[in-house]
Amino acid sequence: MTSQAPTAPDPSCSNRDSLSGGDQLLCLIQDPYSGTFHADAFWASLGTSIGIMILITLAFSAMRPRNTIVYAPKVKYADEKHAPPKIGKGFFEWIGPVFQAKEPLLVEKTGLDAAIFLRFTRMLRNLFLVLSVIGVLVLIPANVIGSNKGFISGNFKGSQSYFVTMTPQYPNPQRLSYIWVHVVAVWAIDMIVAFFLWRNYGAVVRLRRQYFDSPEYLMSLHSRTLMVTDIPPADRTDEGILRLADQVEHTASLPRAVIGRNVKVLPDMIEEHDEAVRALESVLAKYLKNPDKLPAKRPSMRASKKYRANNGGDNVDAIDYLTSRIRELELEINHVRESIDKRNAMPFGFASYERIEDAHTVAFAAKKKHPQGTTIRLAPRPNDLIWQNLPLSKKQRDWRRLWNNFWILILTLLWIAPNALIAIFLSNIANLASIWPAFRPNFQRHQKIWSAVQGIASPALTSLIYLILPIIFRRLSIRSGDTTKTSRERHVTTKLYAFFVFNNLIVFSVFSVVYGFVSAVIKNRKSEDAWHAVVEGQFFYKLLAGLSNVSYFWVVWLLQRQLGAAADLAQIINLVWVWFCRTFMAPTPRQEIEWTAPPPFDYAVYYNYFLFYATVALCFATLQPLVIPITALYFAVDYWLKKYLLLYILITKTESGGQYWRILFNRMIFAVCLSNVIMGLVIRGADGGWFKVYFMIPPAFLMLGVKYWCAGMFDNQMIYYTKATLKDPENLAEPGKKVRKNDRVANRFGHPALYKPLMTPMVHAKARHVLGQVYRGRLESDAGAKTGYSDIAMDPMSHGQPGKTARFAPPAEKEMFEVVPESQLDFENFKNRAEFADALGGNGELYGRPDDLISERSSTPRSFLGRHSSGPGNSSRATSPAGSSRSASAHQRVGSGNSYRSESPYRRPVGEGTHPAYRDDPSQGDLGQSRGRGLYQMSNDSSENRLLNGAQPFGHATPPDEVGREAYGLDRWRMGGSGYVGVPAREEEEGGITGYDYYRGRR
Repeated sequence: MTSQAPTAPDPSCSNRDSLSGGDQLLCLIQDPYSGTFHADAFWASLGTSIGIMILITLAFSAMRPRNTIVYAPKVKYADEKHAPPKIGKGFFEWIGPVFQAKEPLLVEKTGLDAAIFLRFTRMLRNLFLVLSVIGVLVLIPANVIGSNKGFISGNFKGSQSYFVTMTPQYPNPQRLSYIWVHVVAVWAIDMIVAFFLWRNYGAVVRLRRQYFDSPEYLMSLHSRTLMVTDIPPADRTDEGILRLADQVEHTASLPRAVIGRNVKVLPDMIEEHDEAVRALESVLAKYLKNPDKLPAKRPSMRASKKYRANNGGDNVDAIDYLTSRIRELELEINHVRESIDKRNAMPFGFASYERIEDAHTVAFAAKKKHPQGTTIRLAPRPNDLIWQNLPLSKKQRDWRRLWNNFWILILTLLWIAPNALIAIFLSNIANLASIWPAFRPNFQRHQKIWSAVQGIASPALTSLIYLILPIIFRRLSIRSGDTTKTSRERHVTTKLYAFFVFNNLIVFSVFSVVYGFVSAVIKNRKSEDAWHAVVEGQFFYKLLAGLSNVSYFWVVWLLQRQLGAAADLAQIINLVWVWFCRTFMAPTPRQEIEWTAPPPFDYAVYYNYFLFYATVALCFATLQPLVIPITALYFAVDYWLKKYLLLYILITKTESGGQYWRILFNRMIFAVCLSNVIMGLVIRGADGGWFKVYFMIPPAFLMLGVKYWCAGMFDNQMIYYTKATLKDPENLAEPGKKVRKNDRVANRFGHPALYKPLMTPMVHAKARHVLGQVYRGRLESDAGAKTGYSDIAMDPMSHGQPGKTARFAPPAEKEMFEVVPESQLDFENFKNRAEFADALGGNGELYGRPDDLISERSSTPRSFLGRHSSGPGNSSRATSPAGSSRSASAHQRVGSGNSYRSESPYRRPVGEGTHPAYRDDPSQGDLGQSRGRGLYQMSNDSSENRLLNGAQPFGHATPPDEVGREAYGLDRWRMGGSGYVGVPAREEEEGGITGYDYYRGRR
């Protein structure tokens, strides 16, 4: 079949000045990119993007040695194992260590998520470098040979004609056989992409297996723990969790189980408390900006509607009101923490096994089993959980997910109109002047000003929208019922990608084509019947012409992405924002500390960008082959820049262990299939028939086959340490076998609201001498309150009176604020504080404190002894990291009034019937250290020893009835009917339960 005769641009729109405003708007909608691309624009964009990128990189190289806190914070804050390679002060000395860092080093220094991100970037770089060979050496020559040069030279002037001949927009009817080159190219592109995806899938699996064998994973609590959700009411006990796990798969050892507890409104109260603390800090920072010259009027604010009746009207004294709210909230929080008990169970829980193999075997077996309607899967890291969604039922999650998808669909559809308006008017304000007569004179008088506005407004508005979109999608994902932050981020990535592809690729590229076709059909419908009008509309050729026209835009757009990569390296946005806040605002000590912390890397946003760039390049690979080498250039540059960022600046906030890979793999499969559809339609428009299009169908099935083959071959290896474990009957009953001590499953997998220290208001040290004038009272909170689920049952000690608790300390130690000197406004001094580490410290591994690491000596998680108890005592409020130092050079506690007793209601006294995990181990002997009972043993870790700062020396002797007592195996300590953690489990008399099989026989 022959192709439709090529048509020149619509002559009615060639002279828009003579048209009315409405007709000009219709022409702009039909062809919004006319006049936006010229041959010179390509070279100008190439030169400016590369030139500015080089300038920014040189500026970074000059500033880096003098601003290590901004450009290499991980060198300062990371522990020895995770510290990146040292770099010198030279201008280009940062390049060598970055180029020399190989993947094993990246995994060790940055974590598996960062290493897989860089592997994905490197895969895209190599993929498009290989595809560039096809694009430059095959597709461009084929398009040039098959183009209708006579028609092109008659309608396009100068060098622009060269760019038009690179596309199949105007094929020569006598040389349509060249279209077969496009068909073969599509097959080649699909097979090359499939090869890269398969090869990298295998590499990611190897990285995951190495991760499973790493000491960090083998010694972590989450690696051997299962999460059980949707538990029916009858099984909402610790023992019920054991029965459910046992219905799935018998294992050689019993797990330790804990059922979730109803924390009531505690998380909301803590969130409100934190907001009040931050608000008070902000008020004080502004009021005390110049402490020697205080404003005449004290700061005021509008009280919350909920509390206005108790505060004498709308406007209240801000300092008094906020301090009062903080005091009330702390008292309420402690009251709620005291009221939490084990009788109010929730439909989720956790079970921790002795061996990793047992946990993964049960999790694999539970893929197709749902005992009593429950879902059993491997537990994530404790800091990865979204606790508020764990109690949701399946019906609630499904309903929320449906509403979430509905709102995202509405948002996607609503964005079509603003997207079109930005493309037509904001990217070229002259278009707005052409249809708005009242604005035209102002535009003509101040063209330079409006040109500057155009250059700033369009990218600024677009960037602002792209910053807001991830926030919106994250909140929607939380509301939809995601139980982990990792799954939330994966869903944010997929939804952002769908949004970008639909609005910024399909609608953005095809909108004008569809509008032009519909207009032509309506115009022809007046003289012909409907079907002939549709045929005469030449939809497929208009699609070819429209996509070819918009391909020039994508060429320039991809060139400009280099600037964003360089801006990320130079941390321009962060530098400008911090400078603005310090110059024109009054930052709080907390804000200044947070600014010095390594910022987290937003995987969802950058994965979406990279997937979108790759999708655009694949879809336009045969239409405008120039996009392939340009995309390869972008990934080649950005790979090295992101490598530096992840090595020296950015951290992974929530490590998933490489769980993003499968969504990346699936989106790349989708991108290839979408490009095949677009190319099939383009070939139909260029050739005029369907014969060649039929040859485009098998590659799509090839990609789907690769997807399902890789899923069957690799997925289980990525998820599970093992799929089965040997069952050794001899291990079921060994009375003399040592067992792992209590791993505090109840605490590490207990809700953080039960033990998280409360924030203390911070003030600058320069204002210390006026605090007495500013603050009119003292926070007199109950010093004896308890914090449930904490595992250190002792009061914080007074520094001034050794041997006395803080509740009997002098009044100076029970004031309101924590004073921080200017020299101590550094994240280094606060990185182990829960309030900073949770938001800015990743999961603690970077600083040598993984949040669920099981110590070698006590086989218990270290996080409670280190991360959440980084100051004197384990109070309910955050403590100063300065330890016992009371000098003026260290930041000091001016307020620790509510030093609550940290006593767990679930600890059992040592004695008859006590589980071995709670006893002292006589075999440990005297190691020259102060020892606590059972699992509560002191180590040489300085942060752990600080727990007893100021305490008088004390001795410890093992109770006579515990000396020589045998530490029995788990089979001797069955779950006696009440659960595992903190529940009596007495040894039965002779003739009672004597074996593990008896417990299983009770079901």
